[in-house]
Amino acid sequence: MKLVFADTLYWGAALHPNDQYRAQAVCAREALGEIRLVTTDEVLTELLDGLAQRGAHLREMAARAVRRIMDDRRVTVHPQSRESFLAGLRLYEQRNDKGYSLVDCISMTTMRRQGILEILTNDHHFMQEGFRVVLR
Repeated sequence: MKLVFADTLYWGAALHPNDQYRAQAVCAREALGEIRLVTTDEVLTELLDGLAQRGAHLREMAARAVRRIMDDRRVTVHPQSRESFLAGLRLYEQRNDKGYSLVDCISMTTMRRQGILEILTNDHHFMQEGFRVVLR
């Protein structure tokens, strides 16, 4: 089964019905057909961090959604580790001319390690590294 990485932007759009990228995320996901989603603990952390200050309702909804993602047998969530952190940090250091976040670097190194070429995001940084961005 084809693996596709799910970035923070995708999870946010999938979670929130009024998200500005919701329609694009739904269309992109449907167009991919039968796939297995892959993400990381760091991406889920970034999602939760982004909603931390947006009220109790969104915090609760986000926490429930992250637990569902982690329990979903159709989604692989790579755990945070010293190895993933250091691999991401190496890429972060190598790309000091770019605006890549550390979470993006960890995602990119995870994608390379797993042989994943496509990502559900609209972040052009992934295109700069040769990945196919499928949410536009």
